[in-house]
Amino acid sequence: MTKEEIDAFFTTGLSGSIFNLALRVLVTILIFWIGVKLIKVVLRLVEKSMVKAKADRGVITFVMSFLKVALYVILAFMLASRLGVDAASIVALLGSAGVAIGLAIQGSLSNFAGGVLILLLKPFKIGDYIVDSTGKEGFVSEIQIFYTKLQTVDNRVIVLPNGNLANNSITNVTAEKTRRVDISVQISYRSDIKKAKEVLTEMLEESEFTLKDQIRRVVVDSLDDSGVKLALHSWVKSSDYWPAKWALTEKTKLTLDENGIEIPFPQVDVHMRD
Repeated sequence: MTKEEIDAFFTTGLSGSIFNLALRVLVTILIFWIGVKLIKVVLRLVEKSMVKAKADRGVITFVMSFLKVALYVILAFMLASRLGVDAASIVALLGSAGVAIGLAIQGSLSNFAGGVLILLLKPFKIGDYIVDSTGKEGFVSEIQIFYTKLQTVDNRVIVLPNGNLANNSITNVTAEKTRRVDISVQISYRSDIKKAKEVLTEMLEESEFTLKDQIRRVVVDSLDDSGVKLALHSWVKSSDYWPAKWALTEKTKLTLDENGIEIPFPQVDVHMRD
């Protein structure tokens, strides 16, 4: 290359390349600015439509987060293509990174999928009292994407993975408005069964917790070694279950004592020979 050609390159070719690059960068910045504005408009419209449709707040939060990431990824592809980056190379790189990350956090992905199922299918909601398959129980205080938090009656916090909750059985104790309180008590074989049933039935009818439009009954449940086992059944509001159970259990003992009905206790007779 001669000296004249080199001088021509620096005076015309290089300046033209710089101008083209600057123009491309400016156009890319403009596209980015417009894209960000459009993404905000789309997100606002989607959120308004979901709120109008009365979708659950947890579902709205999840959908908005996912949609925001997806739209920004699309915008990034457009900007990279505008700058001359090969889109196929970016896709291949993201695919490889996605596989590696997926293998590393497969447990978290399972919890993520479980959180989506819980938000969509709603086996429980915030404020419900649930018991999981391992026996952990409490009031649902938070439903997050990866974990659900329970608050126990003694104010402990239990954090459960959503994957386990979605793939195992769950007992929703407060799903219904009413619950049946079951109380068992033994009376002596010497006691009058009919009288015991009458006074206990009257006690259930007079209780402030029992629902008057529901069945209340006292039945002979079994004949045990130490005495006759009676079962008391009454219906109460789900929110009153524990206060009702405690109050009725105490009142059962007091009612039997007031009416001279004996509650037996296990006894062992020992016979000694000389």
